[in-house]
Amino acid sequence: MKAVTEMFTMGPGNKDHHPALRCAVGVFVPLITLTLMGRLDLAVFASFGAFTGIYGRNEPHSVRFRSQLRAGGLMLLVILLATVTARVAGALGIDGMAYSWLLTAATTLVAGLCSVVVAAWRLRPGGSLFHIFAFAAIASIPSQPSLWEAMLVSVLTTGFCLLVGMSSRVVKSHRTPWKRPPPIRHTAPERRAMWLEGGGYLVAAGLAGTIATLVGERLGFGHTYWAMVAAVVPLVGHSTRHRVSRGIQRIAGTVVGLVLLAGILWLNPAPWAMVLVIAVCQFGAEMFIARQYMVAQIFVTPLALVATLLAAPVDPGLLLRDRIVETVIGASVGVAVVVAPAVWRRVRGSSA
Repeated sequence: MKAVTEMFTMGPGNKDHHPALRCAVGVFVPLITLTLMGRLDLAVFASFGAFTGIYGRNEPHSVRFRSQLRAGGLMLLVILLATVTARVAGALGIDGMAYSWLLTAATTLVAGLCSVVVAAWRLRPGGSLFHIFAFAAIASIPSQPSLWEAMLVSVLTTGFCLLVGMSSRVVKSHRTPWKRPPPIRHTAPERRAMWLEGGGYLVAAGLAGTIATLVGERLGFGHTYWAMVAAVVPLVGHSTRHRVSRGIQRIAGTVVGLVLLAGILWLNPAPWAMVLVIAVCQFGAEMFIARQYMVAQIFVTPLALVATLLAAPVDPGLLLRDRIVETVIGASVGVAVVVAPAVWRRVRGSSA
């Protein structure tokens, strides 16, 4: 009952509207600019560059700047590797299922390595969920824009988000002292925990990606990387019960979010209206992500799928189907990875 209650409990607020507004502005301005320029083929690069603003939400300005600069730099590297991977695979003639397996393997490595880097830099939010999403989504784009345009949009969006992150310094009452952030040092147990966490991300993402690819090959589902994203969600949490709860909340929030998205798509919004939807959903997601994960997912689901539709229009019905199937696969794998160590200890204890 305690686990069920936790799923419907709203945590206390902590001036969440401040980072939520920064994130919404950080994604809206680049996307509406691309819309007015008629370059929505570059929208996905702006969307992932805008993830820079998600980090350092309640930190002092100097620490936030360091966090966002590092997070933005890491995301730019992931974006570059993703688009280069797609180009190299195309040049070598790797496509179809061969490319699906290559993408799963490469995304799995990104999941593990980025998790370690994020933990080493003590970035918040932790984990490599955003990097998995960015790498796989960009590497999955069939028609890549020119490399210099893609990276220019990504860099400019990252820089804009850094400016937005520092914007509250113009208001004296919101300004924090500018002090050089203390260096980050790790104890031996912390370093061991970082690598163990990276291993967990590697296993969860790899297993989910493998299952999703096999199921997709047999039943015709796509977007297998959504399973990999959902699989790492339960890995964040302070207890096994809390982690399992996050996995269940991911599925429940996705279902409700898909209903909301279906209503939005039924209205057949213009591109500028879809950009507005993205900004509103980004605001809603950041308002609740630290307080109630299931509610946050109601906003995250249309946010992710509308951004996908902007980048590469596809059949909305197939998109909704793929989202729920891949989310169930991924979240189930993530919960299994979280529960497995506790089950193993219990089995060993009973046999001792």
